[in-house]
Amino acid sequence: MKNSIVINADFAVTTRKSLGLNQADFWSPLGVSQSGGSRYESGRTMPGPVRKMMYLHYVVGLDANIIKRLSRV
Repeated sequence: MKNSIVINADFAVTTRKSLGLNQADFWSPLGVSQSGGSRYESGRTMPGPVRKMMYLHYVVGLDANIIKRLSRV
């Protein structure tokens, strides 16, 4: 059975707190403002590109600037 990671509000809050980051520092590398991140953490639907960036940056460990450059290709 394959384990899967669900990128949602709970994942964001748990990851951010485990890294000891405030909302601004957690969301900024993803191109999301602190207030936008707060809304996502409160349950607002997170757009697919933001979920993908979060996965690649916080799970895979890719630098956010590299991800942004690759997304323009």
